[in-house]
Amino acid sequence: MSEASPPSESCRTPFAATGINGLDRILGGGFTANSLHLIEGVPGSGKTTLALQFLLEGVRRVEPVLYVTLSESDKELRTVAASHVWSLEGVYIHEVVPLEQSLNPEEQYTIFHPSEVELTQATKSILAEVERINPARIVFDSLSELRLLAGSALRYRRQILALKQYFAGRCCTVMLLDDLTAVERDLQVQSIAHGVVSLEQMNPEYGADRRRLRVIKSRGTSFQGGYHDYTIRRGGLDVFPRLIAAEHRLSTSRGKLASGIIELDLLLGGGIERGTSTLIAGPPGTGKSSLAAQFVDTAAAHGLLSAMFIFDESLSTLLSRSEGLGLHLQKHVDAGRLMVRQVDPAELSPGEFIYFIRQAVEEHGASVVVIDSLNGYLNAMPEERFLTIQLHELLTYLGRRGVATLLIGAYQGLIGTQMSAPVDTTYLADAVILLRHFEARGEVRQAISILKKRGGEHERTIREFRLERGQIRVGDPLRDFHGVLTGVPTYNGEAEPLLETKKP
Repeated sequence: MSEASPPSESCRTPFAATGINGLDRILGGGFTANSLHLIEGVPGSGKTTLALQFLLEGVRRVEPVLYVTLSESDKELRTVAASHVWSLEGVYIHEVVPLEQSLNPEEQYTIFHPSEVELTQATKSILAEVERINPARIVFDSLSELRLLAGSALRYRRQILALKQYFAGRCCTVMLLDDLTAVERDLQVQSIAHGVVSLEQMNPEYGADRRRLRVIKSRGTSFQGGYHDYTIRRGGLDVFPRLIAAEHRLSTSRGKLASGIIELDLLLGGGIERGTSTLIAGPPGTGKSSLAAQFVDTAAAHGLLSAMFIFDESLSTLLSRSEGLGLHLQKHVDAGRLMVRQVDPAELSPGEFIYFIRQAVEEHGASVVVIDSLNGYLNAMPEERFLTIQLHELLTYLGRRGVATLLIGAYQGLIGTQMSAPVDTTYLADAVILLRHFEARGEVRQAISILKKRGGEHERTIREFRLERGQIRVGDPLRDFHGVLTGVPTYNGEAEPLLETKKP
C-alpha cells in the first residue's frame, strides 16, 4: 500500500460543505472535514441524493471524489442523477457488486465461507481504487451490504474501525450510508462515526409524504439540534432549518400601520404597531380576510411591501373579491409591492411554510405578513399539539424583525355564545380584533370590537362593520344596544344607530 499524498488545500479546510444551504447552516458550515460521518435513514428518505450532492459540491471545488456502491450499479446511479438534471462528470464510481458468474453453481465457495472471500476481495478492490484516485471525499453505499459481507457483528465493527483508521491520515471526508434494514439495529457505527445525521420519512393519512432530519451528533462543533423539515425535488434536497427566534436581533423599527378607515383606526388607537401580531377572529362570513386586505392595501399605498399566505381561497378569488371592495391588490402585485402565495396544506410541511415567510421578510423586505388562516395552518401540522409552540416562535421572530403580522382565525359556529376556535391563539397575539354576527331589524349584521391591544390605548366600544359595494364601512359605537356579542342584542335607544344600506 503506497503512502498518502501530501495534504491538499481541502485538507486544511475545517468543513466539507454539502452544497445544500439549509443543511450547511444546520451543521455550522458543513460536515467536519477529514472525518467519518454516518447518514442513516429508511429506503426512500434521500440518502443517495444527499450523497451525490455532497460529491458534486466536491467536484465544484475541484476535489477528487469517489462513490463506492455495494448495492446499486453505475447505471442506476446515473439514472438518479439524470432525474435531478445532474452530470456525474468528475465523480468516480466504483462498483462492488457480485458478478454474473457468481450465480453459477460451479463458482460457489465450498471450503471457505463466502463472507471470508468476498469481504477480502471487496476491501482490496476499494483500497486499490482509493490509492489510484486519492479522493478528498468518498461515499460508501451502503453499510447493509458491508454488514452482510462481514458475517458477524464483531467483524463488521472491526471493518468500520479499520476504514476509519485508514482514512484518518489521508485528508479525506468519508460518508457512510445506512438504510436501516438490519433486523436488529445496533448503535456501533454511531459510536465510531464523528458525526451522525438521521433522515426520517413520515406517511400521513392524507397528503404527500413528509421528511425531516436530525443531527444526532457532530463532535467538536456546534450545530442546530432538533428536527428540520426537508423535501426532495428535481434538483436535490431542500432543507429548512428549524426557526430559532433568539438568533435574530431585535429590530428598533416601530410605528403604527393605519387601516385607512377613520373609525377603525380610532378603535385601534391609531392603527396596529409594527413588530406586533394582530389576530382577526370571528365566524365565517364576517369579513376577516377583507379587513386584512384593507391593511395590506393601505400599507402598499404607502410603499410598504406585504406578503399574504392564503390557505382557504384561491388567488383569483382573493383579487376579485378585494376589487369589489375598492381594494386594488392586483395593482400592488403588478408593482411588486404585494406577494401572494397560495398554500396547499396537504403538500407543504410546517418547516417549508416558515421558510417561505422568512424568505419574504429577509430577502424581499416584507413589512406586513398575513396568514389566512390559522385553520389552514393547523391542517398543515402533522401533530396539533406543536402548533402553539411553533407559532409562538414564528411570531417572536417576526416581531424581532419589525414586521406587522395579521393572523386570521375562523371560529366554529356562526352566531350565539357557543362558538369556539380550533386552537386558542388569543394569548399569543399582541392585539385581537373580534368580528361577530348579530341580529337586528330582521337582518344578519356584523359588529367589530378590540378585545386587547398590548402596549397601546384602544377603544373598548363595539361598532357596526359592513362590507358594502365599493368599500368597507365601520359605524359609530353601538351604545344603545345591549348583548351584541351574544348575537341577539336588545335595543334600548330611540335613535337609529345602525348603518343604512347604500342604494346601488
